Amino acid sequence: MADSRVAARYVKSLLGLAIEQNVLEQVHTDMQLLDNLCRTNRDLLMMLRSPIIKHDKKRQILEILFKGKVSTLTTSIIDILTRKNREPLLPAIAAEFGNAYNEYKGIQKAVVTTTVAVDENLRKEIEAIVKKLSNKKQVTLETKVDKELIGGFILNVGDRQIDASIKNKLKSLQVRFNENPYAKQL
Repeated sequence: MADSRVAARYVKSLLGLAIEQNVLEQVHTDMQLLDNLCRTNRDLLMMLRSPIIKHDKKRQILEILFKGKVSTLTTSIIDILTRKNREPLLPAIAAEFGNAYNEYKGIQKAVVTTTVAVDENLRKEIEAIVKKLSNKKQVTLETKVDKELIGGFILNVGDRQIDASIKNKLKSLQVRFNENPYAKQL
């Protein structure tokens, strides 16, 4: 919890600097790259969190990884964090920066899970629903397919979840049926 608050402070500063220096899109791309690397490369994540590896060694590794691939502002924040022995915060900062960027740009992320692939018309309908629910101008919609839902959909928008799946309705019906005192006599 404390790490996320500290990461949020760094993100706020980084976002402000990126806007001020007119490199917001580049820094956003850099943070997506870092977030993706941290999510997919366990060795990198373990190296950042390791208390055994010295901080200058971590800085050298990060410099080799990102030199010439990220903006000077991103390089600077990585350098500052490693000099202050805060490199374990990098994954949290990279992940949180995406949220701060979306908030600044008025973008709402949403995830819809259905039993079949979503076509373009349905996608537009879902995006309209998400815009209405979130009061955001733009929507980034991730789609997932889960055959176990039987039918319907599950829509996650921020901290809200709309579960209109047949699987959920059947579970609800089963719970109500089990609560019914007359059902136990059968």
